[in-house]
Amino acid sequence: MSAMTPEEAVAHVVATNPVFAVAPTIVRGVTYKAFQNIPGTVHALLDAGMAQHDNGAANYILYEGERWTYGEFAAEVRRIAQVMQGTFNIGKGDRVAIAMRNYPELMALVLAISATGATVVFVNAWWTTQELEYALGDSSAKLVFADGPRIERLLPLVGPMGLTLVGVRDGEAMVEHAYSALQLAASNAPLEVDIDTDDDFAVMYSSGTTGNPKGVVQTHRSAVNAVFSWLMQGVVAPLVTPPAPDAPEPLRPSVLVVTPLFHVTATHPTFLLSLVAGAHITLMRKWNGDEAARLIDAEKVTRFLGVPTQSAELMLAARETGLKLETLDYIGSGGAKRPGAQVSQLAETFPNADVATGWGMTETNALGIGMTGDDYVKRPESAGKLHPPVQELRLLDDAGNDVPLGELGEITVKSPANMRCYLNKPEATAETIQDGWLRTGDLAVMDAEGYVTILDRKKNIIIRGGENIACLDVEGALHRLPDVVEACAFSVPDERLGEVVGACVQLRKGATLTKEDMATALASYIAPFKTPQHLWTQTGPLLRGATDKIDRRALRLACLDNEKAKT
Repeated sequence: MSAMTPEEAVAHVVATNPVFAVAPTIVRGVTYKAFQNIPGTVHALLDAGMAQHDNGAANYILYEGERWTYGEFAAEVRRIAQVMQGTFNIGKGDRVAIAMRNYPELMALVLAISATGATVVFVNAWWTTQELEYALGDSSAKLVFADGPRIERLLPLVGPMGLTLVGVRDGEAMVEHAYSALQLAASNAPLEVDIDTDDDFAVMYSSGTTGNPKGVVQTHRSAVNAVFSWLMQGVVAPLVTPPAPDAPEPLRPSVLVVTPLFHVTATHPTFLLSLVAGAHITLMRKWNGDEAARLIDAEKVTRFLGVPTQSAELMLAARETGLKLETLDYIGSGGAKRPGAQVSQLAETFPNADVATGWGMTETNALGIGMTGDDYVKRPESAGKLHPPVQELRLLDDAGNDVPLGELGEITVKSPANMRCYLNKPEATAETIQDGWLRTGDLAVMDAEGYVTILDRKKNIIIRGGENIACLDVEGALHRLPDVVEACAFSVPDERLGEVVGACVQLRKGATLTKEDMATALASYIAPFKTPQHLWTQTGPLLRGATDKIDRRALRLACLDNEKAKT
């Protein structure tokens, strides 16, 4: 079979494979290109993937020595969905929160909640009590499934917010309802829920330019269209690069999940995709490069998707242990841009793997731009090309006009995978989505071949190891300190995490503030990963621009230059 171009392969698959048939579809008054024959809801992916998992007999999840077959996982989803419907009267219009580390139960809960017609509310497991209070109040979630550390932070909110907590694993003995006990009470009654593909599936919180995070509302259609866009890539790939006639059968897809499942990078292109791709899932309790290398070797993992820091530490672990990790055929990057120099190093260390990059957002259900293999090695600073076939891309100037090729513009995408709205924020929604086009806040250039290179961000966001941090969130916490007159947060380059938080503050006359004292004082207000790792203090006003606003960029440069001068 002769090789096709990527464009030819996509057109061929769309035209000949009914699973990936695409047609114009009207969603909320806007016409999109959308898949026509895919499952209509997220929980329907479970049954759709049964055949790909040996009709349920295949091992599906490994966690700390525990192994779950796909059939066992599906049975647990059904039981917990029945409990939510029967015991807690959960159904359409309700929102149910999940607050825990990466446990198999988290995966089961995502599908069980969606099966009842309710909306999954993902909360950041690193948040403080105050941050949890905001998200639960914003989402109106009253039922929360949580593990021990999260229950400790949630207990002060139970009375004031009227919460019902269900303890999972080390949280079971801390509250009235225990996850394992509730399962025993499940009936065999079928769920009877009428769920539309455009009903809400989930609320995921994403840091924005405002102090509080925005609740990104994802629908069933948006999530499933993203999943099948990635699934199609596996069908297209052998048409573009046909395997050799004597090539062995490919291994079963196997994914190591190393990023939090409360973020879109882990839920959508790893967990949800695994259902219909027939992939095995290995969950890590906590990231460790050496342990990741051991698991990849032992479990014949084929796919690794993490933040760039994790790719670098996996590479170092492989070199130090001598493990070849020859089963890896994909090493992806999500959440933050990978340093260009790392691309060729990874390709050399893992010659059997396609090193990949990707750009996506919570607002796009993680679908977006990407590239793999030689294309990426040749263009290590680029984000890649738009993933086909349901997305459209424009680069716009501030007035909403398309910019010429090679000129800087804001990445703007139209796709059925786009979010429905920002929860309770109609003005922010209207600013972000116009006529189905989502303005992302990322500034980029595109060349004649369609490769997109991201150069800057319009939003005041710091991306620390894949975790988005709003500068205003950090500044709001700093302003709570009595000796701080004004504060400005910004990114500081970091070799390991890409970026970390830095801050410059004006102190009251005669006051002092050390980095250690600051961290202690901020512990009640923001999660530790948001606390500035670099601190500059001064007694005079912070640098301002022509409009008398703090000039964040100029102040950042001045602080970094000052630091360089000291060294």
